[in-house]
Amino acid sequence: MPLGLPRSVQRGLLVASAQFAEITLAEPAMATIRVPQPRGRPRCRPRELVADKGYDSDDFRQALRRRGIHPCIPLRSNRRPRGGRPALRSYSSRWIIERSNAWLKSFRRVQTRYERLVQIYLGFVLLAFIVICLRHLLK
Repeated sequence: MPLGLPRSVQRGLLVASAQFAEITLAEPAMATIRVPQPRGRPRCRPRELVADKGYDSDDFRQALRRRGIHPCIPLRSNRRPRGGRPALRSYSSRWIIERSNAWLKSFRRVQTRYERLVQIYLGFVLLAFIVICLRHLLK
């Protein structure tokens, strides 16, 4: 698999205005996940969600558990743990996402959003992903 991503990593993409808090976009972003299977329709629900402290919310954690998704989200520093500290077994794989974000930020047009329309910005993000993949395939 290209870019050194493990097969278990599921990816989705949502581009929105910068006015919204990340936690409000978490559910719509999870709706974009589609993982092709050898047979049948694509999987839409990951087994586990690895996110940063910006997604630390009891309501969000409960919504994930209701859907059968294990949340791997560290607690914010100003929060007391309820029922013990969360298990962060998979958090060490978070560097893959951060590395991908850093690669995207190397494209000036993506880093500083000049476009007013979300569809045009999404096009530039996808073009940046294509260039990143080509760079790594042609090494």
